[in-house]
Amino acid sequence: MKHPIITIEREYGSGGSVIGKKVAEMLGIPFYNHEILEMAADRLGVPVTKVEGAEESSPKSFLYTLLLNSNPSRTMEDNLPVSDKLYITETQIIRELAEQGSCVIVGRCANRILKDDPHRFSTFIYAPRAFRLEFAQKTYSVPAREIDTLLPKVDSRREKFYNINTGGNWHDKNNYALCLNSQTFGIDGTASLIVSAVNALPEPQEA
Repeated sequence: MKHPIITIEREYGSGGSVIGKKVAEMLGIPFYNHEILEMAADRLGVPVTKVEGAEESSPKSFLYTLLLNSNPSRTMEDNLPVSDKLYITETQIIRELAEQGSCVIVGRCANRILKDDPHRFSTFIYAPRAFRLEFAQKTYSVPAREIDTLLPKVDSRREKFYNINTGGNWHDKNNYALCLNSQTFGIDGTASLIVSAVNALPEPQEA
């Protein structure tokens, strides 16, 4: 069978992005993480630096409604907050990438965006706090004095972003085919387990 579209949600510092890249390399398929943001920025006609802060931000639909009511002569695109424009654009890109074939997509609610795709294989990577603190400090060069507060802040932002946009629960295991503790198996071991699981999948039944 062809390889599926592998989606990865991950706790900050669990190594999800690194693992996803290794999985893509092992399977010989494309990997998309920050690349999706770059493609979205290009479509929106703005520098990546302008939208980086808007990614994984909670949607501001109530602000959009207020703006539209106060100035109905403006177009929908004018009124939409940057975070909403970005999410809509990234959603379109994720669906297009899935149509092109097998790949690994990190974050951005991809598992729910592609929930009706029979080739989707969704995973969640987590790890104990101590492991994530050390991994983030070493991998992302985050100063030790900042990492302790950054960890829960990023996790909270990702969880809120996922829950609001999907109506689901980021931590609900029922959203994923496979949940793995990256401390238990290590970065390479976790990637290998995902590849093994993918290779063991039965042929998907088309709708």
